[in-house]
Amino acid sequence: MSKHFGDYVALDAIDLDVKRAGNQVIIGGSGAGKTTLLKLLIGLDRPTTGSILIAGEDIAPMGARELNRVRKKLGMVFQYSALLDSLDVMENVAFPLREHQKQLSEKEIRSRVVDKLAALGLHDIEKRAPSELSGGMRKRVALARALMLEPEAVFYDEPTSGLDPLTARLVDEMILETRERFGVTSVVISHDMAGAMRIADRIHLLSEGRVAISGTPYELVRSEHPLVQKFIEASGIRTDTITA
Repeated sequence: MSKHFGDYVALDAIDLDVKRAGNQVIIGGSGAGKTTLLKLLIGLDRPTTGSILIAGEDIAPMGARELNRVRKKLGMVFQYSALLDSLDVMENVAFPLREHQKQLSEKEIRSRVVDKLAALGLHDIEKRAPSELSGGMRKRVALARALMLEPEAVFYDEPTSGLDPLTARLVDEMILETRERFGVTSVVISHDMAGAMRIADRIHLLSEGRVAISGTPYELVRSEHPLVQKFIEASGIRTDTITA
C-alpha cells in the first residue's frame, strides 16, 4: 500500500500483516508516516495504490455505507482521549450505543456502560465531567467508549503521549489487560520504544514512509539496524530484560 500527496510520498509500498488477538505496535519518529497510516487503516483516508483488508474485506474502494459497516468492527482511542467536554462520563461512553443501537432501552444502555466501566476498574464515575478525571482515567473512559460495540480490533493513537512515566506504564498495562480480557486485536501507534517493548507481540518501525524493520521485541533489541539502535539508546531500555 502507498499514499501520495501530490509529488510527496507519505507511505511507500507498506506491507503489514496484523494477527488476530495480538498487540502490534507501529513506531517511528516525527514525519515517519504513522498518522497517515492510522488514517488509512480506519478508513479516514484512502491509499493511492494497494489494498487494506479487514477480516478479508478490502476497505480501500468502499463507499460510505459499506465503510461504516466495517468500522463497527473497529474501536479507536484517540491521542488525548477526545472525550466530549459537554457530556458526562455516562453519555460519553454511551455515545456509540445511542448512534448505532437505537433499539436499546435507556436501562440497557446504562447497564452496559456501568458494566464496561467496571471491567476497566472504573466505579461510580458516571456523573463526572471529563475535566474531573485524571489522565489515566480519561484513557480508560475513552477505551470503554471504544469497546462499547464489541469491536474486533482497537486502534490506539499515541496512547501515552503527554503522560507522566507512572501513568504511561498504567496505560501500557491497560492495553495488555484489554487484549487478555476482551480478546481484541490491538494496533498501537507510538513513538515510545520502551512502551512498545513492554506491550508488543510485534513491532513495525517506520522510517520515511517505509517499514524499516519488523520483529518481536526480542528480535529488535538484537538487531544491528542503526535506526533501531538509536531508538533503543534514546529510550534507555535495558536490553538484557527483553526475552524471547
